[in-house]
Amino acid sequence: MYIHPNRVKRKTDTTFVKQSAIVSFILVVAMVFVNLGAVAYIMLAKGDEYRQKAASNQLYDVSIEGIRGTIYDSNMTPLATSTTAWILCVNPKAIKNKFEDNSFLNKENRYDIFINDISKRFAKILGMKKSEIKAMLLQSELSYKRIKKEVSPTQKIALDAIINKPYGFPYTYVDNGLFKDKTEERTYDISISSLFTYESDSIREYSQSNFASTVIGVINAENKGETGIERHYNNVLEGTAGRIVTAKDSRGRILESSYETVFDAGEGNGIVLTIDSNIQSYLENALNRAHASIKSDGVYGIVMDVKTGAVLAVSDKPDFDLNNPRELVSKAAKEELKKYKVGSDEYKQAFSNKLYEQWSSFCITENYEPGSTFKIFTAAAAIEEGVANLKTTHNCLSYVKVADITYNCANHKSHGLQTLTQGLMNSCNTFFITIGQRLGLEKYNKYFEAFGFTEKTGIDINNEAFPVYHNPARMSKVDLASTSFGQTIRISPLQLITAACSIANGGKLMQPYLVDKVVDSDGNIISQTEPTVKRRVISERTAQSVISMMEAVVEKGTGKNAYIPGYRVCGKTATAEKLDDNTDDAIYIASFLCFAPADDPQVAILVGVDNAPGPYRGGGVLAAPIAKEVLESTLKYMGVEPHYTQSELAEVSRTTPSLIGKNVSDAKIAAANEGLVTRVSGKGKKVVSQVPAGGESIPEGGVVVIYTEEASDTLEVTVPDFTGRTASEVNRLAVNSGLNVVFSGPTGSAGVRAYSQDIRKGTTVEAGSKVTVYFRTDNIAVD
Repeated sequence: MYIHPNRVKRKTDTTFVKQSAIVSFILVVAMVFVNLGAVAYIMLAKGDEYRQKAASNQLYDVSIEGIRGTIYDSNMTPLATSTTAWILCVNPKAIKNKFEDNSFLNKENRYDIFINDISKRFAKILGMKKSEIKAMLLQSELSYKRIKKEVSPTQKIALDAIINKPYGFPYTYVDNGLFKDKTEERTYDISISSLFTYESDSIREYSQSNFASTVIGVINAENKGETGIERHYNNVLEGTAGRIVTAKDSRGRILESSYETVFDAGEGNGIVLTIDSNIQSYLENALNRAHASIKSDGVYGIVMDVKTGAVLAVSDKPDFDLNNPRELVSKAAKEELKKYKVGSDEYKQAFSNKLYEQWSSFCITENYEPGSTFKIFTAAAAIEEGVANLKTTHNCLSYVKVADITYNCANHKSHGLQTLTQGLMNSCNTFFITIGQRLGLEKYNKYFEAFGFTEKTGIDINNEAFPVYHNPARMSKVDLASTSFGQTIRISPLQLITAACSIANGGKLMQPYLVDKVVDSDGNIISQTEPTVKRRVISERTAQSVISMMEAVVEKGTGKNAYIPGYRVCGKTATAEKLDDNTDDAIYIASFLCFAPADDPQVAILVGVDNAPGPYRGGGVLAAPIAKEVLESTLKYMGVEPHYTQSELAEVSRTTPSLIGKNVSDAKIAAANEGLVTRVSGKGKKVVSQVPAGGESIPEGGVVVIYTEEASDTLEVTVPDFTGRTASEVNRLAVNSGLNVVFSGPTGSAGVRAYSQDIRKGTTVEAGSKVTVYFRTDNIAVD
């Protein structure tokens, strides 16, 4: 059968078309499923990611830091506050677009000129390097960049003067005239206010700079606590973050404020410390004077309420300025850094280590051998266990042998036969070694643990030191001998004073604390710290026995430089060798621990002097006078009434009579009747003012300056150098200089001389002013 070729061809074409259609249909269906799968994958697997990318391209969303809460002293005096500040931000991408889209601006390097000029002007205002700012402005791929945090109100005013003013580019305008071209100097102005924005911020300010710096602590660049109270209570102080959300256009430019939503940042809660600014000032002033005069490596001190465990003051010298915490203060630290190349990794690490040393409180974060102050705990344990009492005697031959080790008293001095009280007065090592051996290892360790020396105190601050002590299971009699008088163990000053307060308060170990309460921004109390008794360590009877022994130390023993007329002071001196791997020379920490008044102790003080140069001197000479100065001011501030003995009353200062309104002649007679000398300024007949004022205390033979109605100029005198003189010499010099002296220290004892004064020599003051002169005796055995 014949089939026409065209017919065959048509049949073949039809088959091909059908097959092609089927294939195309299959491909289309496959592509549909592929696309559906891709859409499903994007929606289900990558949905969140792409939604975030879309939102980031359409929205400007930035966090606002919370406002940090205030730190107060116990009297609600602000010590650390956060003041209003700003963060300067820039849109580098918008700057680039502004210049690229404008035919005038995209010529003649005007973009570079603008960047350089703005960088230079901002750098001058913000105290930054021009290169830093320029690098940020040139990051044109970014729509948002923070230039500077903590922009102060003054800085913001200066910045606004630039940002809110039209920025002009000078150019020469040419008018092509028919016969002659005319030129004119013009300025092409652009608005730059939309290129820069501000976010709310705060500046942490410390009103008293160095005040309690090692306790308050510092914050880091992220506004978070790095040390001290700032760190430990960071979650309390830290405010809640806010947000700014607004729209951006397709080119990344932030739209007008009508598109903006602001979620305000919240203020953190406030912290009320147990530290009293007045007591802290007494401590800091005394330590500063001592550090300057003794020239030791450092001095430290703690003041504690014996009944509650509240820390009333704590200080370490040298300290640092909280408003400039990253500047090294120690000359020794600066010298040590010279060993490294500036900018090297070694230098950076060493610098960081020195900063943290500077920021640390020796009182809390460091350990040391307590030395003879520890003898009060050995005595307490022995009395409580009945192995010794106040009548117990010991014949000191200047040495004692335990196993094969010979222990000596300081300076190898023999104290002879003495009672337990006399043993503490003389700080006799052999007496307390003997008592420790009688007590035995098991009972000794029982009280060592009970007084809190095997654990941290748990005070509410970071990095508290952990004690170093002998393992009871491996402890020998030789170890017991050493620890009985405060050697071969290491505890922190905080642990020592906390344990001492358990003796002062009748036997209860208190939990020490630095924060009294947490308050909100309106001052409402959120939480309050209640004094906590951790445990009873000794009986009230035993505590009273140790108190009486410590009182004798100040009355007649190594602590006589802490004597205060009218107050019964209890104390114990110590001079402990400090282990230092960097030197073979003997280094000592001289310390003094005290509390008062003996009949009802209120406050305890521990003062230490680290590595004082010069002749070997103990805690009774170096530390006791400092503690006495702080204790006397604190007791008077707390309203603790002095109770004078008959002999003390005879030496009490006179009360200045009120002379205002009297005739000059009558005023002189009234002053003379009180044993006072007068100086007259002016030629009037009546007294219109006087220095000191009526009712103030000045020494017998002191000076009262009276001003008459014709007086015009204030009488001024120069403060002399009182140091190195006896009390009578000081008084005579003061009267001759027209000044009054407040005597502080054991002025009536042999060998007593002035060692410091509260107003520097050469200072000009008003005649009749009072100068406090501090006395001590160096005739004290080293313990």
